[in-house]
Amino acid sequence: MANFPSTAIVPFALLLILLHGFSNAQLSTEYYSYSCPILLPTVRSVLMSAIAKEPRIGASLLRLFFHDCFVNGCDASVLLDDTPTFTGEKTAKANNNSARGFEVIDQIKAAVEQVCPAVVSCADILAISARDSVVLLGGPNWEVKLGRRDSKTAKRSSVKKFIPPPSSSLGNLISNFSVHGLSTKDLVALTGAHTIGLARCVNFRSHIYNDSNIDATLSTARKAICPRKSGSGDNNLAPLDPQTTMVFDNYFFKNILVNKGLLHSDMELLNTTYTASLVKIYSRDSVAFFGDFVPAMIKLGDVRPLTGRILFLFFFLECSSGQLYPNYYYSSCPQVTDIVKTVIKSAIAYDARMGASLLRLFFHDCFVQLGGPYWEVKLGRRDSRGASISKANKDLPTPTSSLSTITSKFADQGLSLKDMIALSGAHTIGKAKCFNFRSHIYQDSNKNGLFAGFRKSICPPVNGTGDDNLAPLDMITETRFDNSYFQNLVAFNGLLHSDQELFNGGPADLQVLLYSTWQEAFFSDFVEGMIKMGDIKPLTGSNGEIRRNCRKIN
Repeated sequence: MANFPSTAIVPFALLLILLHGFSNAQLSTEYYSYSCPILLPTVRSVLMSAIAKEPRIGASLLRLFFHDCFVNGCDASVLLDDTPTFTGEKTAKANNNSARGFEVIDQIKAAVEQVCPAVVSCADILAISARDSVVLLGGPNWEVKLGRRDSKTAKRSSVKKFIPPPSSSLGNLISNFSVHGLSTKDLVALTGAHTIGLARCVNFRSHIYNDSNIDATLSTARKAICPRKSGSGDNNLAPLDPQTTMVFDNYFFKNILVNKGLLHSDMELLNTTYTASLVKIYSRDSVAFFGDFVPAMIKLGDVRPLTGRILFLFFFLECSSGQLYPNYYYSSCPQVTDIVKTVIKSAIAYDARMGASLLRLFFHDCFVQLGGPYWEVKLGRRDSRGASISKANKDLPTPTSSLSTITSKFADQGLSLKDMIALSGAHTIGKAKCFNFRSHIYQDSNKNGLFAGFRKSICPPVNGTGDDNLAPLDMITETRFDNSYFQNLVAFNGLLHSDQELFNGGPADLQVLLYSTWQEAFFSDFVEGMIKMGDIKPLTGSNGEIRRNCRKIN
């Protein structure tokens, strides 16, 4: 056998990159990848709680982002309170008693400061919050370009100049959007944001009392809550989209076609052949609407941002390993990896579930080609000469385990909370028996109702009935190793009680959110966790044996 050193040292290296400049090109979807990698799940976690308490807040934050970008660019000036040296934008007519969501931005900022102090701008937080609001209410997703800096001043008079009022004509709207580099198609698509949220009586009074292009039934209903006299009931609210008020969809455009737009400016979209044709397309095809809304939002986020310089620091520090090596069999059996891979490839081709089964078997052993990441496996283990059922029952967590129990059992093996969450991601492949998920779908409250109903159809409530019926652990991509498992947990579609424990208002939530939106982070931590798990008390040297038949001792 070839001799290898007991430690492998990776030299220390430091790479420092300074990028200077003040242009839009500096915005990047990867801006905080190194300085604040947990930014996106941190923002979404706070926002999810806020929207769960008050769904309207999503529309409020989307509107806040629009009002910020249209006044001197996306620089968070709309968030500034008045000071002795300037009067800010909050008390301008378009915002006073109307712009809201400031407290939620404060909460998000506080959470971000906890994990990444003095790194992330308020302007970027507002941009991310606008995107996440759309997504959480059922709309499309997109990658937000980041790297904005916050303004140091604000000006109330700028709001009147740049924010179009609800009484605007189509010509004024087109002109206003054009000033900001947005096309007429962008205007129509972005106006579709009125599919969520509420409007005040003061903003739709003139339309329901003075305009003729409004459905009579809608007009009557709105007049009941919005008196004709100015100053009377000004702050009374009505939904911009009465069909699906808090769902981001294409109903806004369907309303426009039947004269049920709440604002004068909404109904103006029918006043040219081109804009009317877009309204018709979007009313029939939500995919077309989403497809145009996303690039328009990206363009909106590019409106005159303040940018600065980026500082990236990469540290590659000293690492060490024990007695196991990737090249252990280099001399004694150089073809071992290829042989194993060939057999596994054939087995998975015959039964795709086999990959998950083998991964689970390795996990259980350590504790007592499906698309995932690759890593070099340290080798040199020897086989035990015995086994203990009581030890297995003691050390292995069950599908009904609580988060604290799972965390404790992993800690007993030298694995951290992060390792546990990453390794649980192995449930992105494979299936579970009804016996193991019955209690979760029938007794737990932290589950999606539709998902539970579907699983109940194959898993009767009575023990002993259908116990061996199978369901995929990951209902989205059950035979592909990816991060869909974590996306399921965020949507409360975890199949096992122990799965959903990872996203249930506890210390694992942020890590789950990170993996749900960043597959590379999951893969990286999973590999690290698998290597650490492979290092759990291996038999090496003269300990144990090398079995001729893996089922029996020699």
